[in-house]
Amino acid sequence: MADKAQLSYDGRTYEMQIVEGTEHERAIDISHLRADTGLITLDDGYANTGSCKSGITFIHGEQGILRHRGYPIEQLAEQSTFLEVAYLVIFGELPTRAQLDEFRGRVIESLALPVGMAAGFEGFPKDAHPMAILSAMINAAGQYEPFEMTPANLDKLPEAAARLMGRVAAIAAKTYRRSIGQPFVEHRSDRDYAENFLHMLFSRPGAEFSTHPTIAKALDMLFILHADHEQNCSTSTVRMVGSSQANLFASVAAGVCALWGPLHGGANQRVIEMLQQIHDSGQSPERYLERVKSDPGVRLMGFGHRVYKNYDPRARLIKSHCDEVLKVLGRDDPLLHIAERLEQAALKDEYFVERRLYPNVDFYSGIILRAIGIPVNMFTVMFAIGRTPGWIANWYEVHRNPRARIYRPRQIYVGPAKRDYVPIEQRG
Repeated sequence: MADKAQLSYDGRTYEMQIVEGTEHERAIDISHLRADTGLITLDDGYANTGSCKSGITFIHGEQGILRHRGYPIEQLAEQSTFLEVAYLVIFGELPTRAQLDEFRGRVIESLALPVGMAAGFEGFPKDAHPMAILSAMINAAGQYEPFEMTPANLDKLPEAAARLMGRVAAIAAKTYRRSIGQPFVEHRSDRDYAENFLHMLFSRPGAEFSTHPTIAKALDMLFILHADHEQNCSTSTVRMVGSSQANLFASVAAGVCALWGPLHGGANQRVIEMLQQIHDSGQSPERYLERVKSDPGVRLMGFGHRVYKNYDPRARLIKSHCDEVLKVLGRDDPLLHIAERLEQAALKDEYFVERRLYPNVDFYSGIILRAIGIPVNMFTVMFAIGRTPGWIANWYEVHRNPRARIYRPRQIYVGPAKRDYVPIEQRG
């Protein structure tokens, strides 16, 4: 198989190296294209552009494959825990018992926010969006660190990564408690990450929240399923910001802002809003699908993915837990029934099948979060908590690359050509 590609331009032929990944995906190395030819490539939205080599996550969209450091997501979701997966994603290998215990201890300890941060929450309006608070307070949390986590001290990453993971969950819990007018609840050192988070969200003075193991496991699994997902918008943002040698906390805060958008982390909120709209209108799911096909203004949220052209493997895993969670909680959610009917009808409809529109991770995740009691405006925050290990890992990977340099895409300028300044008195 050829290991070079050829480009013919202006009477000359140029050769470019073919780069092959571990899973045999292949790319044309164009890093010297401009120097050799004077040309650059144009790829709106980076749909066909590889911005880096990465050893963290592998996705095969056509086959519905997702692996972290080589391990299938199905195995990790069913057999592992979020903190174990976080360790794997960040450091590259599954931890030993001693390594996991040390990492877990640091994370749980970091659920206690520095005293000075409390005043920062009070500076936000009562109706401030939780993602705005999360981004700002992650940045603030970085200023309370005993050292600044920059490329100059990568040996400190184990402590910084654990503290950041703890801080993110604590900021989210504090934000929610403030929104409902309740005092902050301190963590419990004898509880794991997801169970601790639920305790910090829902406990009341004198009435500690008791979590059913099925609920804690479901939330832990949701965090696992969001742990990393290759070069998506927010992860690419973290790498971009980190490439300037911005510190870890600032880079992750930028990732939170990117995740906030409704086309990225906010998608599960829009799924719930769609299901609620169908329920309130009294129309059948099948009728809604007909409207999707005929009215450009009506969208089927939670279907389709920029990468997956098959069933999102994370969606299958989440769906399998929906019924179990609702059963434990003693609830019969009509939105779940609508979602199931939508899925069944869409998977049989040639319109959606031809377009490879299959359920993605957002389609069922919102139903579980809603059942647990997470308010809709906190859905994207939950996504951010889960994605934190991936952001940390990608920031770390950028700075472990000996060839690292600041990210700087090119552009094709299409504005006005050179023109001369006209004094204001002479403008018509």
